[in-house]
This record gives sequence, structure tokens and C-alpha cells, in this order.
Amino acid sequence: MSRTESGAPAVRRTHVPAPLRNAVSALLVTLLAVSAALLGAGSAQAAGYRYWSFWESSGTDWAYATQGPSIVRPDDGTVQGFRFAVSEDSSDADRPRHAPDFGAICADTPAKGGTKRVALVIDPGTPEDAPDGERPPALRTACAQVAPDASSAEALASVAKPLRYDSSAMICAISGYPKTGCGEQVPGDGDGGTKDSSEKPSAPADDDEGGSSGGGPSAGLVVGIAAVLLLGAAAVFQARRRR
Repeated sequence: MSRTESGAPAVRRTHVPAPLRNAVSALLVTLLAVSAALLGAGSAQAAGYRYWSFWESSGTDWAYATQGPSIVRPDDGTVQGFRFAVSEDSSDADRPRHAPDFGAICADTPAKGGTKRVALVIDPGTPEDAPDGERPPALRTACAQVAPDASSAEALASVAKPLRYDSSAMICAISGYPKTGCGEQVPGDGDGGTKDSSEKPSAPADDDEGGSSGGGPSAGLVVGIAAVLLLGAAAVFQARRRR
């Protein structure tokens, strides 16, 4: 082993040929370009679902319901809402555009023995969220007076027929709107969806959450591609050193 004048071991410097440096640089540039393209495609192609979301009053505001309307049995004096819109998941849904005010909604419906009153806000949403060829009806409120053990779905049916359901008991249409479709996937437009406010629900399901943002590649795919490219660079480097 050679030593320097001071007696310390000399460090052997390995010359990296210019072609090898250029090859590694090209691989890294390719990695960055592919990652950027894939991540960009993920946000541009994010998909949502067009459906009726179900809400419950949390006082003066709305909270996304954790169970479907066919399961929930509201108490007398409850306010519930239904909103039709396109959303990616339960954290992205639009709330009903009317305050959950039981006193105002049920003011003209006096209490009656053997029944309960449930205030409902039915918001068909905006033209931007409507299926092709359809236009949403106006937002409306109703005071359902139903049996004490009635579910939210039964309360809704008493004031907003016809209702349409799918085989999983998901509400597809309220008062006949929309005429067709049920929780269908809608391609995103690359700017976060067609939102008209900053509200926040779930993927279409009657009694559980589980949204799907769909669309772009997963982080795992990007990492995998990065690993392949880096391994390729290492292989080139080792091959050049053996020559």
C-alpha cells in the first residue's frame, strides 16, 4: 500500500469515464421525468362518483352519516340531508346547501301523538354535477311525520317519492332524479373535481365508507420504476469498473 509523505495511507482515486457519467446522468434524468409524468397523470385522471350522499345534523352544521338511511332510525326532532354531487371520497363530498334548522323546516307540521317528525333537506346539486341530458330540480325541504320506529329511508319515502335503489340498497334517485345511473364513476378534470364549495363524504355505499380516488398510478409503482432505473445505473457502473 502506498503512503503519503506524512505516512498516512494514500487514497486511490478511481477515474470514472465521461461516457459512464453521462449514462448515469441520463438514467437519473429519465427517472425524474417518468416520476413527474406518472404523478401528474395521477392527479389529472383522478376519478369521482356521482351519487346521493347522506348527512346528519351536528347542530348548526352537517356531518357525513356513518350509516346508510335504511339503517338509521332518527329520533323525533332530527334533521337529515341528502346531496347529489360528484365526489372522490368521503372527505371530498359537498354538504347540503341549506342549514339544518328543524324549527324552520317543521314549523308548519305540529307534533302528533304516536309519530315523530324528521326534518329533511333534499339538495339535487348543481348542473355541473348532473348526468348528461339532465338538469337538477330545485333544492327543497320537507318535514316527514312518520312512525316512531321509522328509518331515515322511510321518512324520505314519505315526502320524496319515487325513490330508486340498487341491489345493495344504495339510493340512486330521489323524486325521480336522476332518471338513470347509480354511483357511476366520473373521470376527473385535473383540478380536484367539479366542486362548488369547500365542503367535505364517502364513496357510494349505503352503510359504509370506502371511497376510491381511482385514476393515476400508485406511489408503489413510481417507487418500483425508480428502483429499476437505479439498479440499471448500478449495473452499468459495475460493468464499466470490471473492464
